[in-house]
Amino acid sequence: MTTSEERKKILKMVEEGQISAEEAAKLLAALSSGTRRKESSATRPGQARWLRVRVMDLNSGRSKVNVNIPMSLVNVGIKMGARFAPDVEGLDFDEIMEAIRSGAQGKIVDVVDEDDGERVEIFIE
Repeated sequence: MTTSEERKKILKMVEEGQISAEEAAKLLAALSSGTRRKESSATRPGQARWLRVRVMDLNSGRSKVNVNIPMSLVNVGIKMGARFAPDVEGLDFDEIMEAIRSGAQGKIVDVVDEDDGERVEIFIE
């Protein structure tokens, strides 16, 4: 995805109310600083490029949150993810960060919150 497309995606997230303008500004700033570097370690072949966060409604099966974040923005993304699912029991953001640092790939979180009727899934791809 080009930088221009990533910027549009961030702005679309603001438009849809998925993130605040302040969070978007942080994402855009991180995106700008990430483009100044040549090839980052997260974009080498075989390395994870995306953090995908999905929150599904268990009753309807519909997606409540569907966010794809470039790995170069993952620190901001994890903070944003904490905002979307702050009360999900069994969701430990420190463990997620450790999985990312260790180079894990695939589904790293699959938590069902029966009280709120939600399933949270996080993937590294």
